[in-house]
Amino acid sequence: MRLYETIKTELSDGILTLTLNRPEKMNAYTEKMNDELLHFYQNVNGDDAVRVIVVTGAGRAFCAGMDLSDGGSTFASEQSAEEYRDLGGQVSNQVYEVKKPIIAAINGPAVGIGMTMTLPMDIRIVKKDAKIGFVFGRRGIGPEASSGWFLPRIVGIGKALEWTLTGRYIPTAEAVEAGLMQYESEDPLEKAYEIARDIAENTAATSNSFTRQLLWKMLGVDHPHESHLAESKFLHWAGQNADADEGIQSFVDKRKAEFPMKVSELPDFFNGKK
Repeated sequence: MRLYETIKTELSDGILTLTLNRPEKMNAYTEKMNDELLHFYQNVNGDDAVRVIVVTGAGRAFCAGMDLSDGGSTFASEQSAEEYRDLGGQVSNQVYEVKKPIIAAINGPAVGIGMTMTLPMDIRIVKKDAKIGFVFGRRGIGPEASSGWFLPRIVGIGKALEWTLTGRYIPTAEAVEAGLMQYESEDPLEKAYEIARDIAENTAATSNSFTRQLLWKMLGVDHPHESHLAESKFLHWAGQNADADEGIQSFVDKRKAEFPMKVSELPDFFNGKK
């Protein structure tokens, strides 16, 4: 297992806590952090012990944005425009491919990439009155981490444009009302664990893996028939496998379900493969 320097991971009862771990810098984002996050997300699908991922920050911040210690040259690159790919987008696109539910426990300030990195996650919980915002226009840069795709789909084009064009800080109550956050809480991590435990203890890993992929991937298709096809493939497969049998029989027996299957046993229902 790789040892990380800017993040840390801990697995307990199916819940993997991923902590951004530069508390002395308010977990500001660096190339090293990007590399370590990319490695983590590229490998987590292969670990069947992980049922749910909870992402949070060490100390008083979630992520204060990009580390700006290099000053005005922070975003300068020696690569050509054709070769250059922004750091956050590399990670966001990998998060999109993760087959486990992901919950963001935003325990403090989250601005710039500190916010956009959470957009491909499934549930966001923010500490009440934390400082959050998409501040790019106030720094002379622009949205990144594939947020041009994610943000309008989450909150609608009007709110996405208003927030990004002004670059203002967003009251957490407004973020909840707009659907950017599902909850605001005095203890986001504990709320995240409450939801994560409910998922890990009461649902089938195969069901949630398919569901996460389905809902995200169907945002980009042109007709509901695409969803119908994927759902039909999954239901046909599920009807012949142990999780559906256990889920239904446990309901009939009035007992807690003990789902036996693992995410690694799930076929690919989205690329023409049975």
